[in-house]
Formats: sequence, C-alpha cells, structure tokens
Amino acid sequence: MSRPALAEARLGTPQQVEILTALEPAVRREMDAHKARRRLWFPNDLMPADADSGPEREAELACTRDAARGLPDVVRVALALNLLTEEGLPHFHRLIAVYFGPASPWSDWNHLWTAEEDRHGCVLRDYVRDARIFDMRAVEQMQYLYIEAGFEPQWQQDPYRLLAYTSLQEKATQISHANTGRLAAGREPALQRLLAHVAGDESRHYQFYRAVFGEILRADPERALESLLKVTLGFEMPGHNIAGFSEMSEVLSRGRVFGTRDYLSIVEELLEYWEIGSMTGLSSHAQHNQDRLMKVPTRLARMADYAEAKQQPRRFSFDVIYKRTVEL
Repeated sequence: MSRPALAEARLGTPQQVEILTALEPAVRREMDAHKARRRLWFPNDLMPADADSGPEREAELACTRDAARGLPDVVRVALALNLLTEEGLPHFHRLIAVYFGPASPWSDWNHLWTAEEDRHGCVLRDYVRDARIFDMRAVEQMQYLYIEAGFEPQWQQDPYRLLAYTSLQEKATQISHANTGRLAAGREPALQRLLAHVAGDESRHYQFYRAVFGEILRADPERALESLLKVTLGFEMPGHNIAGFSEMSEVLSRGRVFGTRDYLSIVEELLEYWEIGSMTGLSSHAQHNQDRLMKVPTRLARMADYAEAKQQPRRFSFDVIYKRTVEL
C-alpha cells in the first residue's frame, strides 16, 4: 500500500495524519526500547499445565486452592474486574487498528502490544479456574456481555485522544493489578507473583504510550492539549457499560485497589512528566486548555474528599463470587 493510501486509512485531520506519519521513527525507537526493557514470559511459566507435570503439579494446585480460600472478598472482586478488563483486548486492538491503519510502525506496535496483553487474560483466567474461587459461568457471561456490548469511546475520530487514553489507562491497570497483589500478599504468594508480572507489563506499556504522546505534545501542542483535556476530564475504565461494573468499581475504590485518588496520582504524574505547566509559545486557546489541565488535580482531590465525607458502610453481593456479601 502506498504512503498516500496509508494516510487515507488513518483517522484524524490531514495535519494529524501528517504528524503521526512523521513520528513513525519515534514509534519504532520506543518499540525497540520497550523490547530491551521487557523480559518475555508466558502463562504456563506461572500456571503450568503440561501433560507430564505429574503429582508435583497436583500438590501445587491443592496448595493454590487452599491459599485462595483465604483471599479477602475485595481481592476476589478485584480479580473479577481486572480479568474482565483484560479480556476486553479485542476492543482495543480494533480501535488502534482503525485509528492508525495498516502497514506502519503504529500497526507493528499494535500487534506486539496485543500479543503481550493477550497473556494477561490467559494467565488470570488460568489462575481463577485452578483456584476455584469464582462461579466461572458468571465470569464467562460477564466477559461475553462486555465483548458483545462493544466499546465505542467518544473520541470523535481523534487519534490523539486514543493515545492520551491509553497513557492513562495502562497506568490505571498497573495500579489495580499491583494493589490487588498487595492485598493478596501473605495469603496467596502465587497470585501476588502472577499479578506482579502483569503489572510489570502494564508499566512498560504505559512508558511507551507516555513517551509517544509526549512526542505528539511537542509536535502539535495546540491539538494535543485539547485532546488530553477532553480525555482526562471524561476518563472511564473499559467495561463501564456492563451491568454490575459500577458496584464492582466501588468495591475496588473502598478497598483501596483503585479509586479517584489513584486516578489523581496518575494525572499528576503525567502532567509533571509532560511538563504541561511549563509549556510556552501557545495560542490563547491552548493556554486556556493548559490552565484547565493544571486545575484537574485540585478538582479530583475535591471529588475524592467529598465522596469520602459522604461515604457510608454498604453491602455488596455479586454472582461471580457466589453472592458472598462484601461489607465495606
């Protein structure tokens, strides 16, 4: 496919497509840096299922199931929601393919990223199936409904918003997996080790998206600041339209797995990394967006303060954990 045809296959304004094309060497460079940082692993390394594993593996499974029985209910709900999020991979592969087109470093990254992300859902599913802590049909039904419902974020065919979103979202999933592992520590070391591998991947993916969006901010600050502002203010985790998602998310927030204050920390980290507050030479419109972005942390802190002040104890119940009552 010729370069003009490749450009036509991408979403965005002609100016955005031109910039994304110009940034292809940077994408390739960040991909190479990512490969140098990673240590590739596979689900079977963590949850082996080889035919010749024998009695030793059966003993390990027995230990896993015994340890899993002691997992707090917050961890169980977090595992279910984290698994659901990871199993939404088809949505994101499609979105990246649609927004950035075929046969370019962008599509090469999409394939590499998808291959790495695919292991996350696999290993989490292997664990929860072996641990016997879920109503697996309920898990499978949630996954089916999530995929069937689709995921169509209101990005207005703006590729910058996709990259801003993935920067925020990859860090959010890293925090959620890491904090779930922290809560499992001392009760189920196999789960903690597994989640550390997944969180490590998410951290490296975050570094890629953060670096690439930083290049866009330097190349096209006017449009990039507006895209970042819209995504930051309207950020929602994947799966938000699935029945029960908001209640599960509230459990994670109350259980200190992931909530508004965690999102606040992500926004603060990215604003500092991208040096948003010190950007100069901007138009009045871009300066307005810059000012609004710099006020987002204060707004999020007020939201968190208000929610915590109004919070009352609440009971939750989910089919996926056999309707066990979670009180927080």
